[in-house]
Amino acid sequence: MKTIGLIGGTSWESTVDYYKLLNSGVRDRLGGMHSCRLILSSVDFAEFTPLLQSRDWGGLGERLAAEARMLEQAGAQVLVLCTNTMHKVADRMVAATKLPFLDIRDVTGRAIVAQGLKRPLLLGTRYTMEDDFFTRHLVEHFALEPMVPAPADQLVLDRIIFDELVKGVVKPAAKAEVLRMIATAQGADCVIFGCTEIGMLLAPADIEFPVFDTLRLHVEAALAFAL
Repeated sequence: MKTIGLIGGTSWESTVDYYKLLNSGVRDRLGGMHSCRLILSSVDFAEFTPLLQSRDWGGLGERLAAEARMLEQAGAQVLVLCTNTMHKVADRMVAATKLPFLDIRDVTGRAIVAQGLKRPLLLGTRYTMEDDFFTRHLVEHFALEPMVPAPADQLVLDRIIFDELVKGVVKPAAKAEVLRMIATAQGADCVIFGCTEIGMLLAPADIEFPVFDTLRLHVEAALAFAL
């Protein structure tokens, strides 16, 4: 079993799910008392938030590159960044070490293509939805036609993520808001949970379209690599 290096804490609410799903995934595959070999570097999200709010991508990239180097020195054999938004600076992490990097956009794109779908609705933080680092990747590497919610809805979803989900708060009103966004998306044939906390709020059974939960897809890719 190879050792997975996780960069988490952004937020720890979803990093917990990575840890649980990786360990249960190894146990299910190998049986007995088996668990996942991993090294977790969990950052203090409060230190990252001002950089994120000011869109200091250079500063965020340097912080994450340092985390990646630390995991490499500690013996990790692959890097997994437990957040969608920070993939904006994934290239800096890739350049910082010699380790393979499991890009959450790649595992998502491959899953959508495998099901023959074309027009995913991307849900995430406003940084993920406003910028094109995720949607452009899907266009250029997978020939998909991604959509995002209207600008006003992007602000609503961003507030739900940062004011509620990353703090462990799940409200029925927030669920209703996001389901409304999905129901009114014209032309979408599937939905991407493009924030690792959205699975706290919604389940695939809540939605009539096929759902691609980036956290769970990321975990499956990490398990495949490790085993």
